[in-house]
Order: sequence, then C-alpha cells, then structure tokens
Amino acid sequence: MTDKHSPRVLLLGFTVGDDVFREVVARDVVLPTQTHTFAWSLVRSLRAAGCPVRLLSAAPASTFPRNRQIRFRSGHFQQDGVPGELLGFVNLLGLKHLTRFVAAVRAGSRTLRRHGDDILLIHGVHTPFLWFGVLVAWRGSARVVPVLTDPPGVVLPDDGRIVRALRRLDHALVRMALRRSSGVVVLTAALGEDFAPSIPRLVMEGICDPPTTGASTGGPDAGPPPDAATRDIVYAGGLTRAYGVDRLIEAFRGMPDPDLRLLLFGRGELEDWSRTQAEVDPRISPPELLDRAALVRRLASASVLVNPRPVEQSFVRYSFPSKLIEYLSTGVPVVTTRLPGIPPDYEPYLRFAETDTADGLREALLRLLATPPGERAALGAAGAAFVRESRGPAAQGRRIRSFLAGLPVAPSGGVDAVEQGSGSPLHPLGRP
Repeated sequence: MTDKHSPRVLLLGFTVGDDVFREVVARDVVLPTQTHTFAWSLVRSLRAAGCPVRLLSAAPASTFPRNRQIRFRSGHFQQDGVPGELLGFVNLLGLKHLTRFVAAVRAGSRTLRRHGDDILLIHGVHTPFLWFGVLVAWRGSARVVPVLTDPPGVVLPDDGRIVRALRRLDHALVRMALRRSSGVVVLTAALGEDFAPSIPRLVMEGICDPPTTGASTGGPDAGPPPDAATRDIVYAGGLTRAYGVDRLIEAFRGMPDPDLRLLLFGRGELEDWSRTQAEVDPRISPPELLDRAALVRRLASASVLVNPRPVEQSFVRYSFPSKLIEYLSTGVPVVTTRLPGIPPDYEPYLRFAETDTADGLREALLRLLATPPGERAALGAAGAAFVRESRGPAAQGRRIRSFLAGLPVAPSGGVDAVEQGSGSPLHPLGRP
C-alpha cells in the first residue's frame, strides 16, 4: 500500500516487459537474465515498501553486431501494474550512448516534471543515464541514486584498441557522474569505497525474489525430469572461463561415480566446448537455456548447486554472484569458491571450496555429497529460510525506502553509510 510519506521513484535503467526481454534474448549473444531479474525484484521491493514506481527503460541489448537489431523504437508499456516508457536508440557503437542520453533527457525531464518524483533511481553504471542524473541533480529536480551492480569500464578479453580506449573514457565519466549523486546502492562495500567514496551508500548484495510456482508453462523448455537414480550437480549462469565453467567440468570429470550427473544451464563462449565434453563423458548433459521459472524448478531438483567463479580476477572484489541468492532460495545445498564479496552472514549456509582450482572444487563437491542426506536437507532448508527472510522483497524494500527517505536533497559529501550485508546498524565505510 502506498504511503504518502514514501519517496516517489522514477527507475531509469533496463526494466522492460517480458515480451521485449524475450525479443532481445532471441537476437543477442549475451543473456541479460540477471539484469532483468534484479530490475524487477528491485521494483517489487520498492512497491512492497509503499514506494510508487514509474519506469524509464532501454532494451538491454548488446551493441551491434552482438545484437543484430540496430534501431530500437520508443513506446509505452505496463507490467504488473507498473507503468513504463521505452527509450528509443540506435544500437551502433558511439551512437548508442548518444541517442540513449538524448532520449533519457527528453523523456526523463518530461516525466519528472509531470509526476514530481522525489528519487531518480538509476540501475547500472551506464554513462548516458548517469549523466542525465548529473543534469537532474544540477537542476534540483530530484535526488539521484545510482544502483551499482558492477564496476565501470571493465575491459573484456576480445576488446580491440578503440573499444579499450572508449572503456577507459567511460570509466572516468562514470566516476565524475557519481560524485554528483545524493547516494548510491551497491552490491559490495568495495564498489562504494572505490567508485563513490564520499557518497552515502547502502550495501545490498541482492534480493531473494524467486518466481511463483506455475509462472512458466514448462513444456519443452522444462526439460526431462531428473532421474531418481542419479545425483545432479547443477550450474546455472554464463558458460565462460571467467565464471570457472572449464574448471567445474574438469573437476567433475575427475569424479568417477557413475551415478553423478553434471547439468549446465546458460550461454557463453564455452557452450560449444561444453557440448564436446558431453560427448566425451555422457554424465555431462549438453547445455540448455531455460526460462527462469523452469530453471528454478530444475535447480530445486538438484543434489548440489555450484558456483565455481575463480577468485583471482581483479573485478571479483566488486562482485556478489546473484546466483547464490537464487541457489539458496531453492533449499538445495550450495558449494562456492571463497569470493571476497560474500558477506560473512552467508557463511553458515554455504560450503566453500578451499581453492578455486578443479581439485578444490572436486574436493568440496565430494565432501558435501558424502554428508548424510538429513544434514544436507537441513543445510538447504536453513539457507532458504535465511535468504527469504533477510533478503526478500519486503525486508530489502524497507531498507531501501529508509535509505532513500534519509538522503539529503543535494550530495552531502559525507560518509554516512549503511551496511546491509549483515543487517548491522549505521556506521562509516571507508558489489554488477
């Protein structure tokens, strides 16, 4: 229920309707499922806390040619009772940023003027949207609060010289824009410390918002039911070396038990290689791509869920894998590498690989599988209760609302910060 004292929020980002999202996925080499899931979980959290929300969104499409569509048209949509406006843009390198900025200025200024929103909440480190936020802050139209889920300007292995230079420029522009914010919401403390060090912040690593049963019709995408004679080790996410999928497959192939099965769900650079591995070892199922509700059902039928992300990459200190919340919500035991962005209060509900190598993953998986079934069930149930109660939309919505309501009208330059990771009280702090 809306409270007259609740901040009115205009969410600028990539919160599109499910129909638009399906169209993007059909044409794209990147699968922005976590972006889509987090965006709508954020909307539901705000609404659960009584905050009216309007959406101003761009389709989460990769730049041409990774996504073959060049022109994205503007329009209006409504989903789950939330009104939204789609921003039109040209999906070519350089023009994409320019046209998104122009569209955000035109539509965003009109919307803020018409509806009088108190908060401009910006999802992600997208430069055109952050610099529209700078304009809003300069005008005093609303308090500007970016939600940082990743560090800016991350250079990818296949980036050429021009793209690398543009990413460095983007990194600098993001830092400049963040200084004009009234506050930031960050997935990890390191994101706030390094990229918005003097801005009030809320550390909130994610939202537990699993789909309701029956949200998908299943059908062919649901896949075959699990074999009662097997024990399934399941990974869901990007099929990339950066996420440790090659190490997971190597770890599994060193586990001789014929009753084990490795299921991979996702898309990425290792998709074809994973299919080759499945031909060599029939216990490995070829990768599948499922809708979210069907995927959650498959996760819930697993024996173990695994997050093999390597810990040595420079960006992991900024990262909290959102899959950990989704994994835990299923009630299935979870094995993960020791990523620095995992808050301490998660540790009782996870089982850690002592090293992020194939040997370390294999040892952790075998150790958990050797645990008596009753202990595994108790561990899974405790993890599900933990994330649903402490990271659900109602709990996170209350924290977001309290943080937004307490922000000054203009950036204060102070260090009043909120650490969400352990639900602790306010204290200064020095997560995509």
